[in-house]
Amino acid sequence: MYDKTDPRASLASSNPGVLAQTGLIAEPQVACFYETAPQVDDANGQSWLHRGHNFLVCYTQAEAGATFTREDQSDEYCVLLPETGAEITWNGTTEAVPGFSIAFVPPGDSVVTMPEGGVLVRLFSTASKDLCEGCGNARGYDQPRRHIPEFRPWPDPVDGWKIRTYSLNVPKEDGRFGRIFRCTTLMVNVLDPFEGPRDPSKMSPHHHDDFEQGSLALTGEFTHYLRWQWTSDMADWREDQALEMGAPSMLVIPPPVIHTTRATGTGSNLLVDIFGPPREDFSSKPGWVLNAHDYPMPD
Repeated sequence: MYDKTDPRASLASSNPGVLAQTGLIAEPQVACFYETAPQVDDANGQSWLHRGHNFLVCYTQAEAGATFTREDQSDEYCVLLPETGAEITWNGTTEAVPGFSIAFVPPGDSVVTMPEGGVLVRLFSTASKDLCEGCGNARGYDQPRRHIPEFRPWPDPVDGWKIRTYSLNVPKEDGRFGRIFRCTTLMVNVLDPFEGPRDPSKMSPHHHDDFEQGSLALTGEFTHYLRWQWTSDMADWREDQALEMGAPSMLVIPPPVIHTTRATGTGSNLLVDIFGPPREDFSSKPGWVLNAHDYPMPD
């Protein structure tokens, strides 16, 4: 259910007459980084790790000159730079990536260096088992989510592997939702910030049948509203939740929970939505995925 001004109102909706399957494991995964100790605290800075079923986030307050190495990385990952820039090295090539950018790094050996320090967000698939074990909620997925399909990466980029970078300085456009980028493993939507609280008369309660949504708060304050659908098994039922979370924080919303989020901070409220693998419905909307020319959809 979307307000008529929301671009997502044009998406095809699920059949409301189909009852959600029973036996769901549908607990949200909540992490307020600002009030918990980091999972990693060393000379490079402080890092918080939090996972979903198919994706995980590593949020870092990096020291100047910090380096972050991945050896034998199994698949493509994302580097989000909301403030300061970085240098990314892969396959003998180093690229300077300015702040307020997003980049995708191929499999293999790579290094991300933060010359000035600052906020570094790296997003991975859960094929990176070492990072999964380092997450604050590492045991949260010991019991598999059988209603989420097996993860399958999308096709390789059209002209082979390389570091790909994109500016987040993208103006709003009527009919387009946020600033969406995808790679073979992830879809990242850096939403346009809400300046001040969101209009409570224009909320967007909706659900996803079989995939999670990660909501990463970079600045501001948010209230996430969650409502569990009733199935024929009362063991699936939960009380409604209204989770008040500041920044930085990460919430993983399970399917088929009905959800919507209201920005509540008085300043700039910036949220990033994360999916793995990319969403087909968003990808099918012309012009929504800003780097679709680099990453083809599955046949």
